[in-house]
Amino acid sequence: ATSEATSSRASSLGIPLVSIDEVEALDLCIDGADEIDPLINVVKGRGGALLHEKLVAARAARLVIIASAEKLVSKLGTRLPLPVEIVPFGHTHTQRAIAAIGITPTLRLTTDGSPFVSDGRHYILDCETHGIADPDGMARTLKAITGVVDHGLFVGMASIALTVDDAGAITEHHAVVRS
Repeated sequence: ATSEATSSRASSLGIPLVSIDEVEALDLCIDGADEIDPLINVVKGRGGALLHEKLVAARAARLVIIASAEKLVSKLGTRLPLPVEIVPFGHTHTQRAIAAIGITPTLRLTTDGSPFVSDGRHYILDCETHGIADPDGMARTLKAITGVVDHGLFVGMASIALTVDDAGAITEHHAVVRS
């Protein structure tokens, strides 16, 4: 399962699961997304399981995204903040380092005001980007910051996205090749 919530739900329905450590590879991963751009790059992780989601997606031969049509954007980072998973130790220094690259990170908090803890037992920074012109470059820059575990950018990982509109119509999206 890509998250503790999905694992719990599957178990409650009697759906058998295996640990990601028990498989070499997956033929297919089907998951949702928070944003989808025309190249089928996606932002995931608003639920706090982005590292687990990325580990599963990276093991899959194909990643298929299923989402509502409202998740389609011309540029990632325009609809919602980009989640970035960081280690708790020294998190304020990591937050400042992320701010230094020109985005605005905010520590995600729970309703009681304590830091939200991800499925991977890390903190999440919700980063306002006001649009990501170069998702691959942003992904590399974030990963190079000490204290960053991972980020919600899934660049070049999805092969197809299926979206459904308010009328229930399903549309298949393939990456647009830019010359």
